[in-house]
Amino acid sequence: MTVLSADSPPRSRKSELRPRRRRKWTGWGFVSPFLLVFLFAMVAPVGYAIYLSLFQDKLIGGNRFAGLANYTQALTDSQFWTGFGRVSLFLVVQVPVMLILALAVALAIDSARLHWAPLYRISIFLPYAVPAVVGALMWGFIYGNQFGLVAEIGGWFHTTLPNPLDNTLMLPAIGNIVTWEYIGYNMLIFYSALRVIPGELYEAAELDNASQWRIIWHIKLPALRPAIMVATVFSIIGSFQLFTEPSVLYFLNKDVIGSAYTPNWYAYSLSFNGQEYNYSATIAILMGLLTVIVAYVVQRIGQRKGA
Repeated sequence: MTVLSADSPPRSRKSELRPRRRRKWTGWGFVSPFLLVFLFAMVAPVGYAIYLSLFQDKLIGGNRFAGLANYTQALTDSQFWTGFGRVSLFLVVQVPVMLILALAVALAIDSARLHWAPLYRISIFLPYAVPAVVGALMWGFIYGNQFGLVAEIGGWFHTTLPNPLDNTLMLPAIGNIVTWEYIGYNMLIFYSALRVIPGELYEAAELDNASQWRIIWHIKLPALRPAIMVATVFSIIGSFQLFTEPSVLYFLNKDVIGSAYTPNWYAYSLSFNGQEYNYSATIAILMGLLTVIVAYVVQRIGQRKGA
């Protein structure tokens, strides 16, 4: 005969705890594939980059622990800060232009005044489906003042047009490529937000005889604030990660692009051309931290204005 102590739970309570524990482990089982991929594809590379950034490769003694020496060097590296200033200027100019154009296109398609609106929507989104390398190559051939469209137009008019790949026009030329590539992506974000605005608001505006401009200003734009913030943060991150376009156009004008045109291109050049893996990892980690800080500050400012 088994005697139950006063502290032991009844048998029915034990049987209730087992399904709860089973459900708990079942949830972890569903999440585990994502966690494994996240750890392998995101956490492990970042951790390894941080590990590399703490060492220096010496001629005598080999790879030695250096602490924060690489970060101290990076903070005083003029090439890094020149590249960072260049992508910051790119962000300040290109991102507002791209988002305003995407917003205008989304509002035009949503206005129901365009015939074949789905065709316009697909046509504008189509460049985003083109791989960035292919898009940069295509525009690089268009920009060519000796073999491309610019050269052909100059030949037609028997004149020499400004070279889009020279030192003064290279950054606007890259901005044009990025705008062409991502205007459709941001347009789709804005258009999706416009489609979920309650129809009752439009009905009320119609009863008040509100004009289209008042509907845009008082209904559509306030509803688009979260989408605009998301697109802005994504665009900021993308601007600081600028790499593909400079890496492709580098072979068309190496004197302008150089090895440190953007921070990411600088890190790539250090690693694959200079074999400076430790310092390259330092540049990458430092650039990631700066990107997070800027994106967080912009998001906080947007939340305060929207409050």
